[in-house]
Amino acid sequence: MKYILFTFSVICLLSMKPMKKKRIVFFGDSITQMGAQKNGYIDLIQTSLDKKGIAENFELFGAGIGGNKIYDLYLRLEDDVLSKKPDVVFIYVGINDVWHKTTGTGTDIDRYEKFYNALITKIEAAGATVVVCTPTVIGEKKDNANAQDKDLNAYAEIAKKVAAARNCQLVDLHKIFANYINQNNPQNLDKGVLTTDGVHLNDKGNRVVADAMLEEIIK
Repeated sequence: MKYILFTFSVICLLSMKPMKKKRIVFFGDSITQMGAQKNGYIDLIQTSLDKKGIAENFELFGAGIGGNKIYDLYLRLEDDVLSKKPDVVFIYVGINDVWHKTTGTGTDIDRYEKFYNALITKIEAAGATVVVCTPTVIGEKKDNANAQDKDLNAYAEIAKKVAAARNCQLVDLHKIFANYINQNNPQNLDKGVLTTDGVHLNDKGNRVVADAMLEEIIK
């Protein structure tokens, strides 16, 4: 009888073992760095998970550094991402690779593609799933009227191409932002709709990004 009670107690204790949380890292530049702050997109995702009553199933990490380009992410991948033993990594990069071309420090599009593939290879080798996010905007004017729209469109297409070739999940933020701006920017402003300065997200921009990423997290 004592043996039966002992066995039953062990089974109960094992059944009470807490479920392993899914560890999610958001990897990017200043947009992601700011996204981890109060009312940033990572903070909003956490709040949404709390409201849905499923926050205990997830652990979120921000890994954004201002000014970063695709090769910066590659160089700090081990320390800032893989060391956290993630289950999922959202890669949200590309703005600076295009934007900084105006100062001669951008990233050629072929290097952008190569480094993106290299990032995915190392992340997947560590056992994590990659979610590719296309770069959003450099200016908010409609109909490709911003100075760097042509270039940014090309880099967004590369991100989509890489995601498709590697069978990664995709959050097409570039398209989501374009659609929102087309519908909600009647004065054709270059900032103030989803961003504070044409690049960095305002409250609405953070909400749009959070909602798009949350959809991938809980689907």
